[in-house]
Amino acid sequence: MNDNEYSGATEAELSFLKEIVRMLPAGLTVQDAHGELLLVNDAAAAQLGIDGSRPSPDLAPRREACRRALRAGQAVVMEEALHGGAARQVLLTTHRPVRLAGRELLISASSDITEQKNFEDQLFRSAYFDELTGLPSRRVIEHRAASLLAENSGSGRFALAFLDVDNFKHINDYYGHAVGDALLVELSKRLGRDLRDSDMLSRISGDEFLLLLSPIQSVEEVAEFIQSTLERLTAPFFIDNSEIFASTSVGVSLYPDHGGSFEALRQNADIAMYRVKNDGKGSAAFFDSSMEREALARMKIEQSLRLAILEKRFCCAFQSKVDIRTQAVKGIEALVRLRDDEGVIQAPGSFIDLAGELGLIDELTHLVLAEIVRSIDAINATFGAEATISINVAAKQAGNPEFMRSFARALEETGFPQRFMIEVTEDAFVAKNHFQAEILPMFRKLGVGISIDDFGTGYSSLSALADITADEIKIDRSFITDIHKRPRSQGILRAIESLSEALGMTVIAEGLESFEELAYLQAATKIRYAQGYYFSRPIFLEELKLATPFSSEARTNVASRPHQQNRQGYSRASGYRR
Repeated sequence: MNDNEYSGATEAELSFLKEIVRMLPAGLTVQDAHGELLLVNDAAAAQLGIDGSRPSPDLAPRREACRRALRAGQAVVMEEALHGGAARQVLLTTHRPVRLAGRELLISASSDITEQKNFEDQLFRSAYFDELTGLPSRRVIEHRAASLLAENSGSGRFALAFLDVDNFKHINDYYGHAVGDALLVELSKRLGRDLRDSDMLSRISGDEFLLLLSPIQSVEEVAEFIQSTLERLTAPFFIDNSEIFASTSVGVSLYPDHGGSFEALRQNADIAMYRVKNDGKGSAAFFDSSMEREALARMKIEQSLRLAILEKRFCCAFQSKVDIRTQAVKGIEALVRLRDDEGVIQAPGSFIDLAGELGLIDELTHLVLAEIVRSIDAINATFGAEATISINVAAKQAGNPEFMRSFARALEETGFPQRFMIEVTEDAFVAKNHFQAEILPMFRKLGVGISIDDFGTGYSSLSALADITADEIKIDRSFITDIHKRPRSQGILRAIESLSEALGMTVIAEGLESFEELAYLQAATKIRYAQGYYFSRPIFLEELKLATPFSSEARTNVASRPHQQNRQGYSRASGYRR
């Protein structure tokens, strides 16, 4: 090979190598000791914004990193975040100092890991920050509290507040989950206002927040801050063309007064918050030792309730619905009762709400149905085979398609589903769920009736009543008590009666207890049916067994006799209602 041929081959090879370097998928640069770029391939030009394909990032930090690598004379692997405008690009770069032809050079190779870093950031945020509100998660506030505990060693003070939005489930049910989520976002902004850099607000679950205030000087300081926060929440929230009022119950514990660990402080703040819930909501309370005793008592009730369901220690009392014109029994309502460890009957006020909180209400409802089926012969003998049988279903259950489908199947399996009337409170109808469109038709197909229970105590309005598809409406006892003395209640009663009649719904007056109330209903209204102590107290299964067989005359006596028996165990306010 002559010199010309050799030279030509070398030039071709160099050109080929240059093209390979230019087209490498990784960014490659070579620069001298002064920072002058001697070689930049296409990938590096795009990464550094040299080719004009993206806004030029600030390269000053990169140049400084390169100078440090040259001075150190050692290879360096580092992540580089380059910001060009609003965009961020992250590179994983290896800087390697080399000496070639008597010159100090720096060879840098970079891979774009922006997508990987964005994914890692997303994972980090999902682990440590609430996606909806952007607030720190429980893990973050727990770590912050643990740091304070390690630093303070008992010498510093801080407060931990447990905040729970009142009636948030009703807001979700009535306005929908999208509005509920928007409310949580706006509420978190109000709660976080006026916080110091050393304070922290965290969303730890659906409608629950934790607030850490550090440092604090006095209880009065904390009380004043919490009170101003609560006052800030009294203003309405305007969301999706709706004006929503939301209050928050707050429990506060102090370090070191109320605990030496995060979990102890959180639990005691939680206990104090439940005291507020029980006392009326929308305010704040500091933990004290008496609350701990109450919490232990509640835990004991909870354990007893779980055991009672396991051992099926629930029973039913049956109260008649009576035709006030003929004294005939139209139907009965099954009212659940609990036998405690000593065999004493407990009214539902002591366990129904707790059963709902613990997720035990579905099983309890199925237990009630099972007892009805077992005692159907005694029921028929006492009240008549044509009497409807009403079972209470909570609004939460009514809005749960899975439960309602299982309950519909259970009713069908009894063999007499047309005997049953499902009693649900009015908020089940007006909430933005699928009760009327999807759930109600299942029961209609079986011949099961639908009753609106406690009408007048929830989201009542006559316009809402006009949109409700039901067979029966039960007017709450608060309207019936002393109705003969209360002209305003009389007017409301007439309006409900007229609209119910127009819509083809039977009206039941609940809680009738005196002859004067009965006389008014007979004389001044068209209402045919009532339920209450005036006619009969709830009767237990044992009494039914002792009373059978009953004649039709005996059934009439059950309906017509004023209640003269001992009411022990049943309060006027809630003893005979579920």
